[in-house]
Order: sequence, then C-alpha cells, then structure tokens
Amino acid sequence: MRNIPGFISLPLALIAPAVIVNAAHAEDYLSIAQAQKVLFPNASIFLESAIHLSDEQRAQIKKIAGVRQRNPIQQNWRAEQDGKLLGYFLVDDVIGKHEFISYAAAISPDGKVIGIEILSYRETHGGQIRKPEWRQYFSGKTLNDKFKLNKDIPNISGATLSCRNVTDGVKRLLAIHKIALTQA
Repeated sequence: MRNIPGFISLPLALIAPAVIVNAAHAEDYLSIAQAQKVLFPNASIFLESAIHLSDEQRAQIKKIAGVRQRNPIQQNWRAEQDGKLLGYFLVDDVIGKHEFISYAAAISPDGKVIGIEILSYRETHGGQIRKPEWRQYFSGKTLNDKFKLNKDIPNISGATLSCRNVTDGVKRLLAIHKIALTQA
C-alpha cells in the first residue's frame, strides 16, 4: 500500500476510533451545605457524625434494603432547630452506568424521606434524575413502601441504571436510619 501525503492509511484509520475515549462529563450541582439548606430550610444547626456500622448491622441493612452497604462508615448530620431534631441528612454515592452519582437524602425522625438532591453527576447521559419531577417521587417514602423502578418510581429512558441505583440507595439509607439512627 502506497503512502499518500495528507491521507491516513487504512489500518490506522480503523484503529484510531478504537483508541479515542470520551471524557466523563462531571457536573457538580450543590455542595453539602447548599443541599442541607434546601432539604432542611428551617434548621439552625447541622451536627455532623459518623455512623460506624458493624458487620451484623450491614447484614441487616442488606436484608431490609436488598442491596449491600459497601462502607462500614456512613456520614450523617442531625438537622436541628433550636435543639429540636428535624431529621437526618445523609450523603451517599451510587454507581450510575460507569461513574459515581453523589446525592443527599433528608429523612425525618420517624423514617420518611423528606427529599433528595443530586450533588454531583459524572455520567455523560441520564442527568435527568436531577429534575425535581423525578426526585419528588421519593418524598414521603418509608421502608414500608415499595421501591420498584417503573412502578413506584418512574424510570427515565437513557438513565435506567442511574434511576435504579439511586432508588436502591435511598431505600438503603432508610434501612440505615432504622438500624442505626432510631437507636441514637
């Protein structure tokens, strides 16, 4: 095969697209402090603590939520107003298709989801989970409610894994609330 100036030879033309990699698209939407104020607008203080989960507690969480708790330590904040507990603010990461999605959930003292906020989304597709129309389906959910994607929580075309994993994550955080925060 002859090399012609200005033209790429056929074998290189076939190989080049295989080595081009799309860069992950990362969007940070809210800081932890901003999400705290959105989810608990009346809170006067957020008291940070770490929940140290035993292997037994992690096994209970998996049994209740249907998904495992990867980390033995879960960060959380008590949201209070003038000494009164308003609820708990938990930050979590779940995998989307390839990258982590960071989100926060606000849970009332009696175990109801007050709301969720997407903090950071690193995938190239599926950022629609950030829209309030989708996130509002979690409000009021408890461990007694069903969390079936496409039934109780709608799926978003092109964001199925993100939808499923955030849904599973919220249920897991409710299980953590039951196992570790109601005894606090």
